[in-house]
This record gives sequence, structure tokens and C-alpha cells, in this order.
Amino acid sequence: MPSADAPLVRGAAIPTAVAGVAAVAAATAIAGAKGLYGALFAALLVLAFFSFGQIAIGRLSRNNPQMMLPVAMVVYMTQLLAVGIVLALFKGTTLFDTKVFGFTVLGCTAVWTAFMVRGGMKAKIFYVVPEPAAAAGTSTERQP
Repeated sequence: MPSADAPLVRGAAIPTAVAGVAAVAAATAIAGAKGLYGALFAALLVLAFFSFGQIAIGRLSRNNPQMMLPVAMVVYMTQLLAVGIVLALFKGTTLFDTKVFGFTVLGCTAVWTAFMVRGGMKAKIFYVVPEPAAAAGTSTERQP
């Protein structure tokens, strides 16, 4: 993973894991063992999908930065499709509480997204490539 992506992923993964632990504790207190399983599965699902998605975006756009937006859109749509498939597979399951699972997915996704936005706003990522230092002293502008 490029050095610019590691702080972004870490900055979103840690608060999401904390939210997941809080959801697991609340779900266990409210819904018992089935709530624990539902919240734990949901938190792990969100952490895995979004972490691997961000890593994929970083790797695929490393050689061609102009492709970052299309790559991000494809990765995001793939994540949505994969979550939809997981939801469809476990639609009528009795392994865990599906309401707890759904609310935990929503909560953890909101936390992940908020902290990714925060990390992106705080990151000092150049969007304009600065001129080399040697060329900066040879300006063609006229002095008054």
C-alpha cells in the first residue's frame, strides 16, 4: 500500500472497529447471542470490504493517477454489489439477528465514510505537481 493510503485506511479502520465493538456490546445486551453474531459479522464485513476496496484503489491508480476516479467508481459499485449479494444470501437466516446486522452495517459504514472524508481533508496530497526547485529561480516574469 502506498504511504499516502496507509494513514487514510488506518484513520477510518480504527474508529470503525471501535464503533463495531460498541455495536457488538449493545447488540449482545439487547438481543443476546444472536445479536452478538449479527453485529460482529456486520462490523467485520464493513471493515474487510472497505479496507480491501481502498487498498485496491491505491494499487490500481498508482501507475496512472488519472484513472483514480473510474477505478474508485468501479470498486465502489463492486462493494455495493458484494454487500447486496451477502444480504441476499443471509436474507432469512436464523444464525444471527438480521436487524442488528443491518443497523450495524449502516452505522459502521457511516463511521468509515465520515473518517475517510476527514482523513482526505486533513491529508496534504498535492493535486498540482510543484515545479522543480532549480526551475523556480529562472522565472520569465518581468520585475517592475
